[in-house]
Amino acid sequence: MARKKRTFNTFNLSFLDIMSCGFGAVVLVFLIMNHAIEDLSLELNENLLSEVNMLDEQVTEGEKGLVALRNTLSNVDLKVVEAQGLATRILEEQSEWEARISAIREDGFVDSAAVDDLKAEIQQLEVEVEKLRSASEKNSGSQVRQFIGKGNRQYLTGLHLGGRNIAILVDTSSSMLADKLVQIIRLRNMDTEVQKKADKWSRTLKTVDWITAQLPVASKYQLIAFNTEARYVLPQTEGEWLSVSNRQQLDDAVAALYDTLPTGGTNLYRAFAALRALTPQPDNVFLITDGLPTLGEKAAKGSKISGSERVRLYRQAREQLPKGATVNVILAPLEGDPLAASEFWKLAQSTGGSFLSPAKDWP
Repeated sequence: MARKKRTFNTFNLSFLDIMSCGFGAVVLVFLIMNHAIEDLSLELNENLLSEVNMLDEQVTEGEKGLVALRNTLSNVDLKVVEAQGLATRILEEQSEWEARISAIREDGFVDSAAVDDLKAEIQQLEVEVEKLRSASEKNSGSQVRQFIGKGNRQYLTGLHLGGRNIAILVDTSSSMLADKLVQIIRLRNMDTEVQKKADKWSRTLKTVDWITAQLPVASKYQLIAFNTEARYVLPQTEGEWLSVSNRQQLDDAVAALYDTLPTGGTNLYRAFAALRALTPQPDNVFLITDGLPTLGEKAAKGSKISGSERVRLYRQAREQLPKGATVNVILAPLEGDPLAASEFWKLAQSTGGSFLSPAKDWP
């Protein structure tokens, strides 16, 4: 009997082995690629997570401060109401004594000693009324200048607004024209009037308006603008402290800043050095800027500067800051300068001041 020939099957065991090995290789490559993508995502998100944690801490501290401020405001309101009530009662007593004096005179009583005693008592009451009025105005936050926000809003911030000698540093470099580099370059090539009306610069001027409206009447101030160099906004007042109570001079200083055109680089070293030239040195400083400096004590060697070099220039400038001064930083973040927020936040915390990065509709 002839032996039956073995049939050929394309789907035999060897072919299935080859297919299984190929499929296994594809799965292995997929797993390796997926793992690499996860590692890359973790590395990219590490910096973002640290900033989120820092912002969460700031929100928590801000909420605590808000509760304390509300309690303080309630206490002040209560004292104002009490003072107003006492002032009203004293005025009523004054009117009563004046009526008695008139009645005595009408009756023909001419005892000058008694009349003098009554007049002295009335004068004493008038002095007390004046003191109560002054206290009421002080507790109500009287101001030399007025600033009303959009929609008649009032603004609550953590900024320290007190002090005897208050310095306001305003960055007037070309980067204050806009938040993005492309927009800055475009605006620099436009007419000067268009540059003065740029959105970011207008917000900066309104911020100075708001700060000067909050200055205590008994304090002294100085307004300094800085870009490649630092200069006093009112040149004739260089090295002097100006009185907040002189409203006309304060208005002139703010008006002079409105006429300033943002241009040039940012030299924080010169700005802090200008503070050291003041006598006495400031105890409270407002720094309005948008990023780390691009210039230092010496002239720059090239036209480009790295982020690490800007940090080095900033730390060099900090050495010029007067000791014991509280620094409040108002930062309008600039594209391409991610380290500015953390460095200025550390400056505010270490000096007992506040760090504020306001919304575009503030103030």
